[in-house]
Formats: sequence, C-alpha cells, structure tokens
Amino acid sequence: MSALLQFWESTIGKKWVMAVTGIGLVLFAFAHMAGNLQVFMGAGVFNDYAHKLQSLGPLLWIGRLGLLAMAILHIISALQLTARARAARPEGYVKMEPQISTLASRTMRVGGIILAAFLIFHILHFTTGQLHPAFSKGGAYGNVVLGFRVWWVAVFYIVAMSFFGLHLYHGIWAGARTLGISKPNPMPMERKLALGAAVIIWAGFIAVPIGVLLGIVD
Repeated sequence: MSALLQFWESTIGKKWVMAVTGIGLVLFAFAHMAGNLQVFMGAGVFNDYAHKLQSLGPLLWIGRLGLLAMAILHIISALQLTARARAARPEGYVKMEPQISTLASRTMRVGGIILAAFLIFHILHFTTGQLHPAFSKGGAYGNVVLGFRVWWVAVFYIVAMSFFGLHLYHGIWAGARTLGISKPNPMPMERKLALGAAVIIWAGFIAVPIGVLLGIVD
C-alpha cells in the first residue's frame, strides 16, 4: 500500500483531507460572495462580471472540476469519519443532553444534507437554468432578480445559507484544531475568527435574495 493511500485510510489523514479541502471551499465561498455582491452595483456591472467569468472558457471548467473534486473528497471524508465514530461506539453508555457541543456542531450532518440538496438546485437554477422560471444565458442580473422574486426560492436560499454559516463556523474551528493551528485555550482567537468569517459569508450571501425581495435589487 502506498504512503498516500495509507495516509488516506488513516483517521488523521481523513481529518486532514477534510480540513484542507474545507479551506479551499471557504476561500471559494469568499470569492463567490464578493462576486455576488456586485449585483448591488447594477445590471451593467454584474453582467460584465458574469461575462468575464464565462470568457475564461476552459479555465472556468478546470476551476469547477477542482471545486467538485474538493467537495467530493470533503463529503467522503466526513461520511467515513462519521461511520468510524459510530462503529467505535455503536451504543451510547448514557443518554445525555449536549452541554459542550454547539448548535453548529450538532447540525453539521443535517446541514450537510441540506447544503448538498441546495447545491444541486443552485446549479440547475442559476448555472444551467433548467429550474429557472425565465433563464437567459447572457442575462445574469435578470436571472438573479427573476429567480429570487419566487419567494420560496429566496427562503430556501436564506435557510440553506444559514446552515452554511453554522457549517462554516464549526468547520473552520475544527479544521484549525486538526491542522494544529489552534492551541488549548478557554477563549481561542481561532474560534472568534471562525465566527467572524462565518457571519461575513452568511450575511454576504443572504443579502442578495433579501435585496431582491425588498426591491433594492430590481
């Protein structure tokens, strides 16, 4: 068995894969959020931004495939680590209410399922257009406005991004511990940074559907 495969098969290896791919996905989330917020600058600016992305051609697809690979590795690692944890303790000794765990950590599995469903819907809605009410390949701004005018789509987006924020908070903090960045401390700086990053990304993403619903983006 190769060293790389041995690393992958180990528990610490899977945790490292989760942490590293998580960092990559967080960086993408920041960039994607910044791009989305350009919708508040008007149709011309936002459509120009979307056109520049499309003009990347093969590079855009390489980036998409890279993101897909990171997401798949992240999900597989999470599922396998969960299965190992359950196998190590198939039955709890005592049923206890969570005291140390946070809401973010307790919703990681449910949130992960919701985010996976959202990702599929999001691609079919804004990228390929099959689920969009009036998709236009060259009209990104109009796609956003018309898409989020459907109230349940906007609500689904906001709910999914709320779970994403919780997922980010716990994931960034857990990843910092896995990579050895976070040291034992009752109030570690890494936890505050994780919270700050999660709130910024959450607020940035939900600002767009809220802006459409309120008529700010029209």
